[in-house]
Amino acid sequence: MDIEKIKALTEILNAGGLSAIEVGEGETRIRIEREFSAAPVQKEFAPAYLHTSATAMTPDDKEDTSEKSIDFNRLVEVKSPLVGVYYAASSPDAEPFVSIGSKVKKGDVLCIIETMKLMNEIVAEQDGEIVDVCVKNGDIAEFGQVLFKMH
Repeated sequence: MDIEKIKALTEILNAGGLSAIEVGEGETRIRIEREFSAAPVQKEFAPAYLHTSATAMTPDDKEDTSEKSIDFNRLVEVKSPLVGVYYAASSPDAEPFVSIGSKVKKGDVLCIIETMKLMNEIVAEQDGEIVDVCVKNGDIAEFGQVLFKMH
């Protein structure tokens, strides 16, 4: 193997963000490894609906946003109790039962799961607010699949 091929492999390693690359040519094998000096930086994820406006905040505003923040460790997952087709609304023309930000009370209909031509209403088991809808209208919902996240 010539030095140009080794340089090309090093460029591939760096450009692809790989930690190692190994190639063989006949009886010759070469392995190039690199060690990452620092752990990759993770950016904090905040859904778009949690962002506040870009205006200056007064001390009173800071108190208001802390009340609106969501503790993701205390979310309640609403799971599908059966397998079937997920419907967000009672008919194709109707508004969805719930969407992100909807306030629900215990017993409110969240969606419909159709199984063997039977329409099964899935209801809220507690009061709360929908913070995520995890399935799309018309998708197949599996048993135990998370449909909604609420707090």
